[in-house]
Amino acid sequence: MADNVRTGEVMTGRVWRFDHDISTDLLSPGAYAIDPVEVRKLHVLESINPSFAGEVESGDVLVAGRNFGCGSSRETAAENLKVLGVACVVAESFARIFMRNAVAVGLPVLVCAGVHEAFSEGEGAEIDLSSGLVRNTDTGSELTGDSLPQEMREILTAGGILAVLRESTGQHLSL
Repeated sequence: MADNVRTGEVMTGRVWRFDHDISTDLLSPGAYAIDPVEVRKLHVLESINPSFAGEVESGDVLVAGRNFGCGSSRETAAENLKVLGVACVVAESFARIFMRNAVAVGLPVLVCAGVHEAFSEGEGAEIDLSSGLVRNTDTGSELTGDSLPQEMREILTAGGILAVLRESTGQHLSL
């Protein structure tokens, strides 16, 4: 979908669909843990979809089942998806540390019951983070997920927690 759009808290994009229990090891394989992000991003989800990292486009949406981001607390798991241009991850549920890391790096995430079955690979999605509305633009079906609290949406809008801290302190901060 070439017309990916993100306007404030509403985004549209092409769906990449994954199953349950997608671990941080799949999102950020340990063999590349100390490599620069430009190398790490090439290996995201390669063991379950070898074409993902090479074909994902900026603005695409990742839809998954339960327990997305389970496993270790690798912040690089969320960072890799953001660097690849993933606009949002919508899943049945998230591992708590992955969700926190995603918001911290500025990657929008949304919990939405039923989303895994509501989309097929390549369909269009529209997500509203403030209301939790998730719509399949191909079929017209709509689901309501758990809207994100205002504080989390502000961190995402700023581009992550470092951006918020930079703005509030007026200093250059980096990891």
